[in-house]
Amino acid sequence: MDEGDRTRSDEGRSDGTDLAGDDNDAGDNASNARDVESDTGSDTGSDGGSDTGSDGGSDTGRGDMSDMSGDGASGSDGESSAVGQRSLGDDEGRPEDSDPTEMSGRTPGEERAGSDADRGLWYRFRHDRDGALMWIREILSSVAIVLVIGLLLFGISGVWPPMVAVESGSMEPNMEVGDLVFVTEPGRLAPDGADNGIGVVTYDVGERIDYRTFGSYGSVVIYQPPGRTASPIIHRAMFHVEADENWYDRADSEYHSAESCADLRHCPAPHDGYITLGDNNGVYDQARGLSEPVKQEWVTGVARVRIPYLGYVRLVATGKAEPTDAIDAVAGASA
Repeated sequence: MDEGDRTRSDEGRSDGTDLAGDDNDAGDNASNARDVESDTGSDTGSDGGSDTGSDGGSDTGRGDMSDMSGDGASGSDGESSAVGQRSLGDDEGRPEDSDPTEMSGRTPGEERAGSDADRGLWYRFRHDRDGALMWIREILSSVAIVLVIGLLLFGISGVWPPMVAVESGSMEPNMEVGDLVFVTEPGRLAPDGADNGIGVVTYDVGERIDYRTFGSYGSVVIYQPPGRTASPIIHRAMFHVEADENWYDRADSEYHSAESCADLRHCPAPHDGYITLGDNNGVYDQARGLSEPVKQEWVTGVARVRIPYLGYVRLVATGKAEPTDAIDAVAGASA
C-alpha cells in the first residue's frame, strides 16, 4: 500500500476517532443535562424543562428523561416523607410511648383516687388504710370485739353485766378502787364448801375448810338491798344468821361497839341472811345500818377475779371518777 492509501486509512481512523469523540461529547452533554436537572430541583420540572427543550436535539430527549427520572425521584422522596409522617403519627398514638398524665389529664394520685372511687363502698370499708372509712372500721371493730368478749363472759357468768367496777376503798387492800371484777350469778361455779343455793362460802366456814378468795376467807358477794338507789355493795360474807337469832355472841367485837344485842342494830335478826363486812371497814354493814342481814335474793353475784385499773374506764364514763384519778392510781402503783 502506498503512502497515499495509508494516509487515507489514517484519515479514516481519524474520522472514526472524531465520531467516537462526538459520541463522547454527546454523552457528556447528556450528563451535563442531568446535572442541570439535579441542580435546578423543582424548577427543572417547569422552567428548566422548557428551557432545556429549546436546546433541541438528543440532549433534549435525555434532559426530558432526566426530568422524568428526577420527578420520579421527587415523587419517591415525597412518598417516603409521607410514610415517615404516618409512622411518626402512629408512634405518637401508641399508649406505651405517651405520657399517661397527658392522655388522661390527671396526675397519678388523681388516677388512684379515681380508681378507689370506682371500687365498691364495702371494698373500701374493708381495705382503706386512711380516711373516714378506716376510722369507722376501727371503731366498729373495737366495739364488736368488746361485745363479743362481753357475750362470752355473759355465757360464763350468767349475769349482765358480767363485770363490775370497784368504786370505793372499803375492800382494800384486796380490792382497789378502779379494779374491774368478774362475777358469776349466785350458784354458778359454786365451791364444794358452799352449803346453800347461791354458792356462797362465809368467812367462818372458809376458815374451817381453808377456802380463801381475794386475800381472806370466804366469798365476796355483790348485793343490792331493797330501796337502795346507789351502786350495789361488794363486801365479804362473814356468817349466816336465821330469823330472830341473837347473833351478838357470834359477832366479833372488833367490828361493833355494842354492849348487848339490844345495842346492836338488826339484833335479833329480822330474817335469815348474811352478816357482811368490807375488808377495810371497822364495822359490820348491819351494825352501821348500811343494810339488814342480806337475804339470798338480794345477792346479784359472787366475785371471782379482779383486773386492776380497767374499772376506771367505766368509772370515768359514768362520772364517778376523773381521768386524773386513773392517772394518779397508775402512776402511784408504778412509783
